Amino acid sequence: MQDFGTILNNQVLLVALVACVTAQVLKLVLDFSKNGKVNVRVLVETGGMPSAHSALVAALATGVGQTVGWASPDFAIALVFAIIVMYDAAGVRQAAGKQARILNQIIDEFFNEDHHFNEDRLKELLGHTPFQVIVGSILGVVISWLAEMAY
Repeated sequence: MQDFGTILNNQVLLVALVACVTAQVLKLVLDFSKNGKVNVRVLVETGGMPSAHSALVAALATGVGQTVGWASPDFAIALVFAIIVMYDAAGVRQAAGKQARILNQIIDEFFNEDHHFNEDRLKELLGHTPFQVIVGSILGVVISWLAEMAY
């Protein structure tokens, strides 16, 4: 249990989590400004503006660079990890969302009247647009830099 306390003292981890939570709260605010009502589901759904995944890993990589050095192997690992996560968020998961949208259209067109299709509709918003990923990563870097200046 003593080790758990040291995890909570890890400033890099805490700043990364703050960046992630900030991005999720911004999704709530942006959704409210767009739709005029509070939809707390956006706090746990995938996709949306800004990318919380990107904010998390960008803040993590930035924090590692600030803490142990930009030329360190630790920063290199964190940066490669961040790139993979952001590529996945904007690439692979975005493509899967497009496929889900097309499959849902096929289901709507072919099974619209007399046919019964018992499966749930596929979730279409799985990933992020490249812009959402960029905004999320900028948010993560900014939060990490602000945290560094505060300490």
